[in-house]
Amino acid sequence: MKWAATTVLVTMCAAVIIWWPQGKEKERVLQPPQTGVRLSAWITDWQWKTGITDLKLLAGGLEEIHLFAVYFNHQDELHITPDYLEALPKVMEAAREDGQIRRVLTIVNDRFNTDGSTVQKDADLVSRIVATPESRSRHIGDIVAEVTRHGFTGVELDYEKVRKEDWDNLSALYSELYERLRTEDLSLRIVLEPGVRVASLDLPKGPDYVLMAYNLHGGHSGPGPKADHAMIRELAEKLQQIPGEHGLALSLGGFDWAEGGKVTSLTEQLAIELANSIPDEPQRDPASGALYFEYTDDLGADHTVWYADGTTVAGWIETARASGIAKIAIWRLGDVGENTLQQLNEISDTKKQ
Repeated sequence: MKWAATTVLVTMCAAVIIWWPQGKEKERVLQPPQTGVRLSAWITDWQWKTGITDLKLLAGGLEEIHLFAVYFNHQDELHITPDYLEALPKVMEAAREDGQIRRVLTIVNDRFNTDGSTVQKDADLVSRIVATPESRSRHIGDIVAEVTRHGFTGVELDYEKVRKEDWDNLSALYSELYERLRTEDLSLRIVLEPGVRVASLDLPKGPDYVLMAYNLHGGHSGPGPKADHAMIRELAEKLQQIPGEHGLALSLGGFDWAEGGKVTSLTEQLAIELANSIPDEPQRDPASGALYFEYTDDLGADHTVWYADGTTVAGWIETARASGIAKIAIWRLGDVGENTLQQLNEISDTKKQ
C-alpha cells in the first residue's frame, strides 16, 4: 500500500510517542499529536451509508465533508448517478447537524457511456472540456448550477491522467472557475496526483490544493503500504511549490494481494475481520506504520494484506505536520475502524476552534 519488529516514533514537532509491541498485547498511543491539524474527508456515492455513520462518529472533527459523486456522460455533461441522488439529502442533513462543517461537491473525470460502460480518469474528456474559452465557460456554468441547486458551499475538481499539453488550459479552467465561484461565495479545491510535476505548472493562486499521498503500493504493484513516511515527507516538500493553501490526502484501508496476481481493495473493517480470522497478530512496518499479515484462503491460495489503522494514520499525519502540512484530507469514510475514528478526533483541531 519489510517485515517489522518493535519501533518507537519520536517526532520533532510534537511530543508524540507510539508504542508498537509484539504479540497479543494491545497497542497504546501514549500521547496523541496535538498539532493544529485541520481535517476534511470524502464520502463516496457507492458507500454513503457507512460513510455517514463514520461522519457522525467523528463528532465535529472535520472542517469539510466532500461528496465524491459527480462524473460525466457521453456528451461531456455532468453525470448524476442514482446513488448520488439517494445519498445527497442524507449526507447534507448529516453535515448540517454540525453547523460549522462545509459541504463540498467533488467532480471526477470518469465518463459513463450509453452502453453502461465507464472510462475512468478520461484524459480525452479533460482535453475537450478545457480546450477553448467557450468549452470552459459551459463546464463552469454546469458546475455552478449543480452546486448552488443543492446548497453546497464549495467545489472540488479531481481530474487525473491529464496530458502535458492540456495543463495550461486546465490551469485556465481552475482560474476562471475560482473567480466565478468567488462571486457566489463558494470555495474551490483541486486534487493533484502524487506524480504531477508541480514545478512545471502555472497553477493559479486562489484555490486550495490537495496532493494525494498514496498509491505507493496498490493494484499496480506487489504488496506494501499505501504510503510511508519518506513518501509523505517528499510530497510535503513538493507542496511548497504550490501557491496558496494546500494539504495532503491520506488513504485509509488497504489491499489484499492474492497468489496469482489478483488484488482486492479493503476497507479497514474488512482488513480487521480478515486479521481476526487467523491465529497470528498482524505485524507493523516501521517505515510506514502500516500493518501486514499473511493468510491462506479456503481454496489454498496464499494472500498478503497491508492496511492502515489508527496508529498508522496518526503517524502519517504527524509526519505531514512535522513537514509543515496542517491540512489533511482523508480518503475515505465508510467502514473505518473505531480506533481510527477516535484517533482522528483526537488529532483534529477543528472542533477545538
